[in-house]
Amino acid sequence: MSTLKPSLPGPAAVRRVAVIGGSRVPFARSDGPYATASNQEMLTAALNGLVERYGLRAPGAVGELVAGAVLKHSRDFNLARETVLGSALDARTPAYDIQQACGTGLQAVVAAANKIALGQTEAAIAGGADTASDAPLGVNDTLRKVLLEARRAKSLGGRLKALAKVRPGHLVPDIPRNAEPRTGLSMGEHAAVTARAWGVSREDQDELAATSHQRLAAAYERGLFQDLVVPFRGLARDQNLRPGSTVEKLAALKPVFGLDDPDPTMTAGNSTPLTDGAALVLLASEEWAAERGLEPLAYLTAYETAAVDFVHGDVADGEDGLLMAPAYAVPRMLERAGLGMADFDLIEVHEAFASQVLATLAAWEKRGLAPVDRARLNVAGSSLATGHPFAATGARIVATLAKLLAERDAPARGLISVCAAGGQGVTAILERPGVSGDVRE
Repeated sequence: MSTLKPSLPGPAAVRRVAVIGGSRVPFARSDGPYATASNQEMLTAALNGLVERYGLRAPGAVGELVAGAVLKHSRDFNLARETVLGSALDARTPAYDIQQACGTGLQAVVAAANKIALGQTEAAIAGGADTASDAPLGVNDTLRKVLLEARRAKSLGGRLKALAKVRPGHLVPDIPRNAEPRTGLSMGEHAAVTARAWGVSREDQDELAATSHQRLAAAYERGLFQDLVVPFRGLARDQNLRPGSTVEKLAALKPVFGLDDPDPTMTAGNSTPLTDGAALVLLASEEWAAERGLEPLAYLTAYETAAVDFVHGDVADGEDGLLMAPAYAVPRMLERAGLGMADFDLIEVHEAFASQVLATLAAWEKRGLAPVDRARLNVAGSSLATGHPFAATGARIVATLAKLLAERDAPARGLISVCAAGGQGVTAILERPGVSGDVRE
C-alpha cells in the first residue's frame, strides 16, 4: 500500500503588506471637466502617475494590477488589463477586474494584499475608477427583444416581421437609476430612512459636511496631496471642494431626500455629489520596498467585510439600513485584532452621506465600542468634500490614511470603514510601526 506524498509545499509565513504610496486624479463633479473621459482614461492617468513617481517602468516591476468600476460600458470589458496596456507600466503585467459597489477600491486593495501576504507576488497596484458623466445607456428592453428576435429569424421575411414591431417609444434608452433593485429606493432615500431611525439631526449633518470641506482645504494648503494627486484635464485639486463651507451656508439648502418625512434633513450639501475620478495604491512586501530604497507609509494589517438584510431591515425600521454593514464589520474586526476604538489615532469613515456617518458612529457605540473622538475622524476631509467616484473611493482613503500615519513619525494605527450598495461594508486597519517594527501598545 503506497502513501501519497504532498504535491504542494506547506503554508508559508504570512508577510506584512506595506502601503508604499498612492496616485489619483482630482475628483470632478459629473458632467464637468471629465464629462468625456472614460474609466480607462482616468485610471490610466492615475496609473501613469504611480509609475512615474515610483519608477515602475522596468519589466516585471509589479506582479499585477487589480481594479474595477461600478458604472461600466461594454467597452470597459477587461478594464484593468486594458489600462495596463495603455499605460507606461510593463505590458506583460497581469491585471483583473473586481467590483463590490462603493467598496470596490478597498476590496481591490484587500485582494492584492492577500497575494503579497502569502508570497504569491512581491508588489501589486489596486484601486478603481468611475465616471457618472459617461454612464452607460441601455437599449430599451422591448427593443432589445425585438432585435434579438430579428437576429434569430431564418428568412428576410421573418426579420422584417420582427422589426415591424418596433415603435417610437422603443427608441428611448434606459437611463441608469441610482436605485436598489430589491427595493426601488435610491441610496439617498435609504439613507433618509436610516437617519430617521437613528435620530440624526440636520444640524449635526451640516456640521460634519462643513468640517469635511474645511479639513480637505487645509490638507491641500499644507501640501498633503502633493505626491498623491496628479493633475488631469485642467484640474489640480478636487472640484467639489468648497473651502468656505459653513454650517450657516449649508443650513440654507433645501432637503432633497426623505421628503415624505415631516422634517427632512438630507440636502445636496450633506450628501456626496455624483463624481468622476480614479485612484490607485501601490502595495508591496517589505523586501521589495527595501530593495528599491522605499520606506513604507504604513502596513495593512487587518480587514473585514459584512452585509446586512437591508431589504427588510431598512424598509421596516432603518436600524440595519442599506449603508450600515460597517456597524457589524468593524466590531468583528476589532474583536479579532484585540483592539478598541481608543487604540486608533485616526479613523476614516467614507462619507456617502453625513447622516450615514453619524448613524454608523451611533451604531458602533450601541454595539459596545467607545465613542469616536471627532478630532481623529476624517482629519483631512473625506467624500463629502472630495466627491465619490464609487470604485475609486477605497483607494483614495487607503493612500490618504497611510500618508497621514507616516506624517506622525511615530507608531500609530488607523481604521477604515467603507459602506457599499447592496447592504455591504468593507473595513480595514493600517498601522505605522516604530523603529523596532512593532506598533505601539
